[in-house]
Amino acid sequence: MDTPSVALQKLKHFCAYQERCHQEVREKLRQLGLWGEDAEEIIATLVTGNYLNEERFARGFAGGRFRLKKWGRRKISQALKMKDVSPYCIRKGLSEIDEEAYLQTLEALARHKYESLRGEQYLRRRYKTTQYLISRGYEPELIARTLESLAGA
Repeated sequence: MDTPSVALQKLKHFCAYQERCHQEVREKLRQLGLWGEDAEEIIATLVTGNYLNEERFARGFAGGRFRLKKWGRRKISQALKMKDVSPYCIRKGLSEIDEEAYLQTLEALARHKYESLRGEQYLRRRYKTTQYLISRGYEPELIARTLESLAGA
């Protein structure tokens, strides 16, 4: 078990290395053997020192998951909820995603999946493509519009 001052130094490094959410910091504090009032004081100190900022975390998380993993808004939102990020911060994070880039990414993923299913019957191809895009976290209404434009092309 670390003393609060040693734990604070470790957590400053932990938060400076990469953006963290409050849940990750609480888990790290538990691993260091601290909880309760000591843990809350350390979290307050990290927030005050700008080492810990949930809105900044949400923006970075959403932007990164979209750009690197090509996740849709629904999957990003769900992942942030699993990390106990507030609805306000989730909205702020999702606002980082450019609408035009989002639609272009959706279309590219849809086209790639649709083309990979060339041997399949039309409805099966469409169904599998839809299921794939839903699993990536894209909205069903956007998927339907995208597939309509793909099938028409």
